[in-house]
Amino acid sequence: MSEKTITTHVVGTGDDAITYDVHGDLAAATADRPALFLFAAPMDATGLALLAGQFTDRPVVTYDPRGAGRNPVGTADISVEQHAADLHRVIQALGAGAVDAFGSSGGAVNLLGLLAAHPDDVRIAVVHEPPLAEHLPDRDAVLAVIADMKRTYADQGDGAAMAKFIPFVMFDGQVPEDYLEQPAPDPAMFGMSAVDDGSRTNPLIRNMPALIQYHADLDALRGLGDRLVIAAGVESGDTLAARGARTLAAAVGRPVTEFPSHHAGFTDQPGYPGDPEGFADRLRTVLDGA
Repeated sequence: MSEKTITTHVVGTGDDAITYDVHGDLAAATADRPALFLFAAPMDATGLALLAGQFTDRPVVTYDPRGAGRNPVGTADISVEQHAADLHRVIQALGAGAVDAFGSSGGAVNLLGLLAAHPDDVRIAVVHEPPLAEHLPDRDAVLAVIADMKRTYADQGDGAAMAKFIPFVMFDGQVPEDYLEQPAPDPAMFGMSAVDDGSRTNPLIRNMPALIQYHADLDALRGLGDRLVIAAGVESGDTLAARGARTLAAAVGRPVTEFPSHHAGFTDQPGYPGDPEGFADRLRTVLDGA
């Protein structure tokens, strides 16, 4: 597999500076093989590198979401609309026309925001496991857990908040009403310190609750027809993000497209192996309309 040349660019200035990478030559994009924009949130471009490397037939674009990676840091909450505007600015800066877009996790929610605001930016949109609470039967319980996590972050800092986040996103099934009555997990269980260093720049926490409580424009999504693909991993069970995908698909009246592996199946992390090759094959098939 030949390696592509990767060039790095920045669109915007100051707090609005967004860093993105172009893998290959944008001039090679065609109507049926447009540039492929791969993104997540708050995962930055490094997390999509394995998946990007699987596509040799078209240029690929990756980026660092606002507040993450090589971009300026901050402490204020970040909205889906801000992320969608950033995606639009990157696509406009490419100058290559409409892209095929794969958004995963928080990136999937941000892709929904882009589709609502700028549907012509995207030819085919693959929305992979958006952690949306809106259509869940346990919506109120989910949002209560997120609110508690935000309070923990404000009062105790990063370690204490992330110790609550990790088991929550791995929780399989509906969130019970008494979920918050259990003892708070010890950050040391996850190799983190309970000491508050005073920083409040964690992009994951900054993205909440906006990502989780986002209200998707269902009419706009229905209008996309077959251009919209809503996906979930075959190993994801009834975790929040997989349930978000299924309930969104039901609300829009679209089928759920199964992808290999789990929520991060396009990566291959120690102790959490994915299937980047199988994931790429499935994405390629979806984009080819098969």
